[in-house]
Amino acid sequence: MAFRFTQTKLDGVVIIEPDRFRDERGFFLETYHQAQYAEGGITCTFVQDNHSQSGQGVLRGLHYQDMSAPMAKLVRCTYGAILDVAVDLRVGSPTFGQWVGVELSSENALQLLVPVGFGHGFLTLSTIAEVQYKCSGYYQRAAEGAVRWDDPEIGITWPIAQPTTSERDRRAMSLVAYRERPAFVWGQC
Repeated sequence: MAFRFTQTKLDGVVIIEPDRFRDERGFFLETYHQAQYAEGGITCTFVQDNHSQSGQGVLRGLHYQDMSAPMAKLVRCTYGAILDVAVDLRVGSPTFGQWVGVELSSENALQLLVPVGFGHGFLTLSTIAEVQYKCSGYYQRAAEGAVRWDDPEIGITWPIAQPTTSERDRRAMSLVAYRERPAFVWGQC
């Protein structure tokens, strides 16, 4: 089986497309293959898998973990469809504050690598969506943070104006406030 790796405009944010074999029984695909991912430039060691379910119009994000517990994510949507977004939060990066959005769905089987130093969020486009993602680090509450999903400086083009969000995401800091925090030296996976 093979994977196609497409680098986005943001260094390190990669769209992965696996081969999928269909027949009268359904389909089969590999969702991860360490050696082939390494050949594609993805060398993260993943240590935790997460799975969420969200209703239509639910927006989760923009979440990150700082360098006290860095975390890259390999995201896929296994049921329904989402708009998956990565935002460069590496202060000093030439693409700081820029974003990439990709529709991930059970139909297209695409994956998105969100590297260390990036914020991550998604919006459920279908009635229900299930999202599964591999993490290169363990969740650490003290390291978690969030930047506002609707920050005008980032300017993400979400397809709905009033998504359903958590209280935490409604209270997330602006990109300006994030930039003023003590800087972290962002590393790799």
